[in-house]
Amino acid sequence: MHRRRGHDERGFGGITESGERVALETIPLHSTNLLTVLDENGIIQYESPSIERIYGFDQNDLVGEQVADYFHPEDRDRIVEAFQLVVASEEYAVEAVEYRHERADGTYCWVESIASANPTPDGFYVVNTRDISDQREREAELRRKNERLLEFAKIVSHDLRNPLNVAQGSTELARTECESEHLDAIEWAHDRMEVLIDDILTLARTGNQIDDLEPVSLAALTRECWRQVMTNDATLVVETERTIRADPYRLQQLLENLVRNAIEHGGRRTTVTVGDLPNRDGFYVADDGQGIPKSARNAVFETGYSTSENGAGLGLRIVEQIALTHGWDISLTESDAGGARFEFTGVEFDRS
Repeated sequence: MHRRRGHDERGFGGITESGERVALETIPLHSTNLLTVLDENGIIQYESPSIERIYGFDQNDLVGEQVADYFHPEDRDRIVEAFQLVVASEEYAVEAVEYRHERADGTYCWVESIASANPTPDGFYVVNTRDISDQREREAELRRKNERLLEFAKIVSHDLRNPLNVAQGSTELARTECESEHLDAIEWAHDRMEVLIDDILTLARTGNQIDDLEPVSLAALTRECWRQVMTNDATLVVETERTIRADPYRLQQLLENLVRNAIEHGGRRTTVTVGDLPNRDGFYVADDGQGIPKSARNAVFETGYSTSENGAGLGLRIVEQIALTHGWDISLTESDAGGARFEFTGVEFDRS
């Protein structure tokens, strides 16, 4: 039998690279995480000293107690089930769960626990727990900010749409009474305002998490987006038949913004290509327009950046936010035709 380097046969310590002995029983004294030892029924056999800092109990207060009694009632069944799966597992594995644990003062704190399915020689299970209360509070504050931002965007868009609808209706009436080249410019301005309102709402929404991903045909959705955008004499080339897991509504917004961006900067006869990334879990959207200089490729995703006189600088910011919300990485390079090529990696493909 091979022994790991530095292992002490007596089982209570190890040898460091410098030859000094490390007493394993002292390690829990210096760990910032809480180490708990449970039997297969969830009865506490041991708590490391960190219990006082995390929960406020003395080290031996909970020994002999049923650990589930200290879980928040709303979390109890879920965590007990997770631990039972660990105990029943025949292979080495870990189960990470987040839940609320009672403190000595009767309040609860959020923690994350990882239970090893590899029992000790005595048949006990070691659980490593860390306090995530601050992390959960930051996440909750971010959700509150996103909700306030979305509510603000809805109010602004509502207040803008009312006078916009009046202006659009008046323009239609004016066309029935007279002919003027100025009406086309007015109508274009109204359409542009409508796009900007939608962009503001999209930016507010993309700050939220995506809960459910669905199988989406990238080719079919790309063609649908193409029909929704004023593409003039532009050409679409689809070189993918793969199905990805995404939020279809937000993916549609991403693709439509990239198509608009390509035509806005490349002209009426632009060719837009959507295809797979060889040997990588991702896809790309490319055009044969004028491209984006290397010096500006990081700036294009910033709110307000635009090389077009009529651009508001929101389109590519929306693209980036939607990608990040999906957990994708986005990069901007030069296409084979010298235009812009947006690559998305870390994409989950549907294997069914």
